[in-house]
Order: sequence, then C-alpha cells, then structure tokens
Amino acid sequence: MTKTLTRPLTAILGGALLALGGCATNGEVEGSGGVSGTGGAGMPGTGGGSGGVTVVGGSGGAGTVPTMSTTSGCPMFSADDLWNKDVSGASVDAAATTKLQALVGAVKIHPDFGSDFGIPINIVPQSQATVPITFDAYPTESDPGPYPLPDLKGVVLEGTSDPTKCDGDCHLLTVQKGTCQLYEGYACHYATGWHCGNGAHWDLTKNSYGQRKAGWTSADAAGLPIYAGLARYEEAKAGAINHAIRFTLKCTSASYIMPATHQAVPGGCTGNTNAPPMGLRVRLKADFDDSKLRPQAKLFVQAFKKYGMILADNGSNFFFQSETNPGWTDEVNDLKLIPASAFEVVAP
Repeated sequence: MTKTLTRPLTAILGGALLALGGCATNGEVEGSGGVSGTGGAGMPGTGGGSGGVTVVGGSGGAGTVPTMSTTSGCPMFSADDLWNKDVSGASVDAAATTKLQALVGAVKIHPDFGSDFGIPINIVPQSQATVPITFDAYPTESDPGPYPLPDLKGVVLEGTSDPTKCDGDCHLLTVQKGTCQLYEGYACHYATGWHCGNGAHWDLTKNSYGQRKAGWTSADAAGLPIYAGLARYEEAKAGAINHAIRFTLKCTSASYIMPATHQAVPGGCTGNTNAPPMGLRVRLKADFDDSKLRPQAKLFVQAFKKYGMILADNGSNFFFQSETNPGWTDEVNDLKLIPASAFEVVAP
C-alpha cells in the first residue's frame, strides 16, 4: 500500500508529534483499500479501526436533532447547532464558489470510508474509569484529562488495530453514555499511558460552538468535533442523515468562520487567493440529478442538498469522511460520479 501523509507541517517521531514550523494543521492520511478504493482518512486498508461501535441517527426533518441509539442515548448537540442546520434555502456566495472551483479544478468528490476503514466511534459506559493523557503537540490547546477512554482490549482507533502503534492521524473518538460527553484526540497511541497530539472535549447536550476557546485546534485542524461530521451506517439504515458532513481540502487560508475555531495554512498554500477559510460550508445544487445513483449514495445526496458539508481539515480535495462500518456497500462508490462543480458555497 502506498500512502501520502498530507499533514505537511508536522511529523511523528518516537510517539511524539513535533511541529516543524508554520501554521499547525491536522491533515488526513490517504491510502488504498476498502470500499472507496483510492483513499481514506488515517490508514485505510490496514484495518481502519474495523469493528468500531456504531451509533444511530434519527430520521427527523428540519429542526430535529439526530440522536444515537440506546447504545448511548445521547443527542448530537442541540437543535440549533450549525451541524444540524438545514441550509437548503440559504443564499449562495457566488464569489466564494468561483474561487473554490478554481482551487479544486475538475475533481469529483470522494467517499473516504467504507466497510473496513474510516473513523471508528467508541461508546463507553458512564462508569468507565478515567485515565490521564499526555498531549504531545498542542498541550496548551487541549482540554485536560483525565478522559474516560475505552479499555485497551476494546479500543478502536482510526487506521490501526494496535493501540500501541500510530502511523497517521490515529483519531480516537469516545462517547460516554449517561453523561453524553464527547472526547476526541488525534495522533493517539498507548505507551505506558495514553499519548495524543491534541485532545478535545464537548458536551453533546449543548451547542458545540463556544464550548472551546476561539483559536484552538482540535483533532481537526478547524477545531471542530469530528464526530458531528461523520455519517453513521445506522443513520443510513434508518433512512436519513440529518446533519452536515465533514470534508477536506488541500489548501486553506489563515482564517476561519463559524463553526470553526482554528485556521490552518498547509505548506505550499501561502498566498493562494483561492484558498477558503476553515468552516466553509458547501451545498449540493438542488437540481443535481441522482436518478442513476443507488440507495446508499442517494442518502448522502439528500444530506448534501439539505445540510451540506463543512470544511474541517486538510487533505485531498473534496474527500469526505464517515464511520467505519461493515454495513457500507459498494453503493457508496456511486458518489465518486459527483463533480465538485455540482457544489456551491453557502453564504455565512
């Protein structure tokens, strides 16, 4: 397998993530394998955290809050959270759309997940013991531990089946039942204790925006909760994805807009006038014809038209992520037929 690390400003060395200079950014690691076949966040094709615990999204319409199954019993942030906002009738930013299309060119969108790779989700009970964490890269922008992380034998990380090893983003997402607290880290591994590059904590019963300081990064370069932007198989099984999806671009500017709280300028992107801010929201055009797409792909099309996608991290252009789940089928590959030019930027 050939993979390319698109986190150009950082390097992982001896279990610690060391900044190499410039504006720090949390990128995506691409590779081969799984349903998508040509790319995946973390280390697709190497296990990708297969077998991760899934959660269920509700099928409600506008103004409803997507909720997980009784596995956790938690909402996915408040009803007024921007991740849950219906933007199907929002105004279009024509100038920003033109710049975005000039930046990415004639690319098609890419489902960066599948049956055996993607970003897994861990669910732990309210009684889960908390453990300390050492934050190696951004300790001053991390929410301090201890965190109620899963036991080592049951934990699932992005891109690796061995929690003592990390080669890539190694995202670790944990939702605690009862308290409805979300804990996220990247570049995580266990070495006589847990180490992560960064750690972030949210309360899923509240609006996500404002829970962490402006200017702080998270497991995403944009400072966003990864969990909020992942489509979960159980949502698709229930018939609707009722929130925005996270996506990546190779170049972003030294600015951010809501709901992002952090900017990132990858190497080679400085001075690129077409590079958008983190937090940019795009929406699939209402007249896009999905008649040739199969059912699982159509569910994403519906979500793209109603809730759109939010720019959350640096990586390949118009790659979008979801949870690892064996329920995803080859139907997801139909989404590769959709050109990025079918999307428009939603006015903030």
